[in-house]
Amino acid sequence: MWPPFSLNIFLNVMLKINENITIEDWELVESFVRSSGPGGQNVNKVSSAVELRFEALRSPNLPTQVKVRLKKIVGRRWTNEGAIVIQVEETRYQARNREIARKRLKELILKATIVQKKRIATKPTASSQRRRIKSKKQRGEIKVGRKTIRKESDLDF
Repeated sequence: MWPPFSLNIFLNVMLKINENITIEDWELVESFVRSSGPGGQNVNKVSSAVELRFEALRSPNLPTQVKVRLKKIVGRRWTNEGAIVIQVEETRYQARNREIARKRLKELILKATIVQKKRIATKPTASSQRRRIKSKKQRGEIKVGRKTIRKESDLDF
C-alpha cells in the first residue's frame, strides 16, 4: 500500500476531537526538522521529524476545564506560553510523522475531556482495625524475642 499514510493531512481539515470539540487548522503550527538516529545519508538531507505546536491556552474551541486538565496531563510538554509541543520522529516519512503527532494531540485532548470521579475517603472497618493491631502486637512480640537476655549480675555498675 503506497503511500504508507493517509493523504487527508495535506488537505486543510479540522482536527475533530469529539462531537463538541474541533480544532481549526490555523490553531496548529507544524515545523519540520531533521530526525536524529540512524538512516545513512538520507538523514542529512530530509527533514522528516515533526514538531506540532498547539496554542491550547488561547484556543477558543477548548472549554476552560479541559484546558486545566490538559495542562496537568501533558506535564513538561506544556510551555510557559500555554502551548503544547509534540515531537515525533518515529518514521522516515514526514507525512506519517504528521499523522502520528495529530493523533497524539487528539488522544491527549480526549483524555482531558474525561472528568475524574472524586474519591470519597472511607473509614476502616472495626474488624480491619482489630486485625491490624493484632498483627502489630505479634510483630512486636517477635522483635522482643530477639533481644539478648541480660543477667542481673550484668546490670551492676
